[in-house]
Amino acid sequence: MKIRIKGNSIRYRLTKTEVETFCKEGLYEEQTEFKDHIFKYVLRSKNNISHLEADFINDTIIMYLPEKDKLVWANSDRVGFQHTIVMENGKELFLLLEKDFVCLDETIEDQSDNYPNPLIDRSK
Repeated sequence: MKIRIKGNSIRYRLTKTEVETFCKEGLYEEQTEFKDHIFKYVLRSKNNISHLEADFINDTIIMYLPEKDKLVWANSDRVGFQHTIVMENGKELFLLLEKDFVCLDETIEDQSDNYPNPLIDRSK
């Protein structure tokens, strides 16, 4: 699972195996180890919500996907989910969860488990 944070925007991107694992278990997490701390980022399914939600607890970003969406995401053509949360201070937090596609440009990272990029046929 990859995470991209820019200002008040958080994006998670998951490979095929990660999406399948999440949809079966309702949980997927990664971590980055620092000298004295571990930073975690977690995707968890949750009942009784209708859109993406997020929290930051104990050095961990937790993004929540509605349970009903978790049940069908792996086997659907749906790329992902997005939601903007308006916070009490009036600022917004944008959340984006999506399947990770093969990059169109050359990259050194392993992309063997990524979803086929729908733009590849158009770029030829």
